[in-house]
Amino acid sequence: MSREFSKIKESLASWGDIRQLLRGGEQGQLVPVVIPKDRRGFAWMTLVFLALYFAGMAALTDLTLLAALAALVSLLAALVTMWRKAIIEIEEGTTGVRSRWGAIVGTLPPGRHYLWLPWDRVDAVVDTSTEIPYSAPIVACPTAENVPLKSIEFFLKFRIVDPVAFVRTIGAGNFDLVLSSAVQDAIRQRSRRVNTERAYDLRGSDVGDMQDALNRQLGRYGVRVTGANIPDVQLPDQYQQHLATREKVAKELSAYEREWELTRKRRIDTLLMEIERSKKTRDARVVEVKAAHNKARKDVARMLEEQETEAQRVTWEIEARGRAELTAAENEAKALRRLAESYRDNRAVLHYELARRRLDVGAKLAENAPQPLVVRTQQGQSDSALSTLLLAQLLPRISGTGAGQINGHKPSA
Repeated sequence: MSREFSKIKESLASWGDIRQLLRGGEQGQLVPVVIPKDRRGFAWMTLVFLALYFAGMAALTDLTLLAALAALVSLLAALVTMWRKAIIEIEEGTTGVRSRWGAIVGTLPPGRHYLWLPWDRVDAVVDTSTEIPYSAPIVACPTAENVPLKSIEFFLKFRIVDPVAFVRTIGAGNFDLVLSSAVQDAIRQRSRRVNTERAYDLRGSDVGDMQDALNRQLGRYGVRVTGANIPDVQLPDQYQQHLATREKVAKELSAYEREWELTRKRRIDTLLMEIERSKKTRDARVVEVKAAHNKARKDVARMLEEQETEAQRVTWEIEARGRAELTAAENEAKALRRLAESYRDNRAVLHYELARRRLDVGAKLAENAPQPLVVRTQQGQSDSALSTLLLAQLLPRISGTGAGQINGHKPSA
């Protein structure tokens, strides 16, 4: 770690050395401002007077052509010298501060410029684009317990945003004193708010408030701090030994805590495994119960469906039988009604048919009725032997014919 403050200075140099000084510094010191040497001078005035001398010779002597030519050459040399000396080149990333008769009148941006008048000059060339690093190791910074820290290294970057205000107000040499004082004051205020045991927390901590405070202090000089941090903090040797002992105890405590944490996790894992096993057993039993419940529900549902089907079948049979009997009764009633209607409509025909059948029966009965046989004899005479004999032969036949008709059979001939 660097034990010295960064140094800021301004240098006087020729125009050819300005770039090297602004970019690389001088002897390990930062050079944000270079005062250029004025290289113009008044040499061109000599050539002008010489041109006037030769012009006078051309007018007063016989060497007119030669003197006039020498005067013209001297005048051209004076103009060329004046042109060359008037050229000012400002490097990229820098700004020139222009003055007239010693008073600052403006700035010159990067590029080529011409300063024709001898009283116009560039007082300083300021680096306005580079973020200049600045390191400040502060020694013996007391903490909140008034324990002096061995050192606190503070690092910042700043940039010159207003070269006129920087050159006119403070300058590089004075700015180095102001900046180092402001940084020391800011660091000591910060360390006063920190306990000694938490001093290492300053490393890489947020220093935005310090940066804002420095910007408020340095803003009047045309400087803006673009970044800041605390890269390192060194504690006193005795306190470092105390911290080492505390770290050892803390490490042992941390190891014990890790061991206990491992044991606790192992026990927790065992309990979790038992819980998971119990959950799996419970889930298996729940699945079995659900399966039995679903099976019972299916059996009951199937039984209900069978009974509903049987009841539906019986209902349908009863309804079909009733519909068939109802249809048969309706058909029989219709037939009887039609027969009654036909009997009622054909009563005369039936009477006629009955009478005709009666006549037919009577005719048949008359045809089959026995016919009497009359044997005539002479009056006053008794039966002769011949009539008695014939009567004896006829009676059996008549008796047989009558019996056969009575039994429904016709006598044979």
